[in-house]
Amino acid sequence: MHGEYKVPGGKLVVVDLEVESSPQGDVLRGVRVAGDFFLEPDEAILDIDRALEGAPADTPAPQLASRIDAALPEGTVMFGFSSEAVGIAVRRALAHATDWRDYDWELIHVGPQPPALHMALDEVLTAEVAAGRRPPTLRVWEWGSPAVVIGSFQSLRNEVDAEAAERHGITVVRRISGGGAMFIEPGNTITYSLSVPDALVQGLSFADSYAYLDDWVLGALNDMGVKAWYQPLNDIATDAGKIAGAAQKRLVGTDGAVLHHVTMAYDIDADKMLDVLRIGKEKLSDKGTRSAKKRVDPLRRQTGLPRSAVIEKMVASFRGRYGLAEGTVTPEEMARAEELAATKFASAEWTARVP
Repeated sequence: MHGEYKVPGGKLVVVDLEVESSPQGDVLRGVRVAGDFFLEPDEAILDIDRALEGAPADTPAPQLASRIDAALPEGTVMFGFSSEAVGIAVRRALAHATDWRDYDWELIHVGPQPPALHMALDEVLTAEVAAGRRPPTLRVWEWGSPAVVIGSFQSLRNEVDAEAAERHGITVVRRISGGGAMFIEPGNTITYSLSVPDALVQGLSFADSYAYLDDWVLGALNDMGVKAWYQPLNDIATDAGKIAGAAQKRLVGTDGAVLHHVTMAYDIDADKMLDVLRIGKEKLSDKGTRSAKKRVDPLRRQTGLPRSAVIEKMVASFRGRYGLAEGTVTPEEMARAEELAATKFASAEWTARVP
């Protein structure tokens, strides 16, 4: 069995192993750890292998890490990886996890769409990936109008000042993923979705999958001179503040799939945002989760690049890492998305399902 785990902002950890039946249950055998990380002393790599040998095959990654830590000599230096990263690579091997490069990725980047249609496209395209009818897809959004996108479990009244939203011509929609409210202005926002097979994140905890799926964009930002990192659970941040927030939804199907979408602040009208979002204002409902008040540092200030150039560099970075073919939404997918937008995402029942 073979498993790989690219540490977000770090190095690649590779594990090869076998599973052997024993009177006590299945155990790990023939474990070999490799990668482009740094480790001192050299002999510590053998200590890592020996620590994993004979471990129960159902041992979680944190417990595998504890076995490794206990076996390493005092003063061992691990650079670009950690004992838990090795544990994650083991779990991915056991789960037959796939790698980014195992797939033919497709890019969808078309003209502006209404907010409700964007919500529907996420659901439809990810369901198609789950059913095995669509390849893994990177979709870059273009917004047709301003919007507030609230999380699946948020209280509409707690998050949005309805009168202010109407005054500013802002549409309020609810997405299928959890998390907090996002304030959208078409020229000031960069949004993308990844619709990926569940196998890509097998062996990762829910929390680890966030950073794993956005490691490529951290590299793209770094190439633009933006020193960004992942702030658990679901933020991309710099020293000056948050620049993006992510959310996920798991869908069932033939193989299962994960929807991972990210909204980045290219620029921001902070006064308008605070007028529309009820951040820090009196709570009107005892239902739903609240959005956190966080300092935002837009990409326009940090890069000096036009929004279109930032997107081009992000797409080029993804293509350089994993390959990326130009694609489009099929007529059948669009028809389903338009119906779903009308019957679900544009409906008052869905938007106010948590009042």
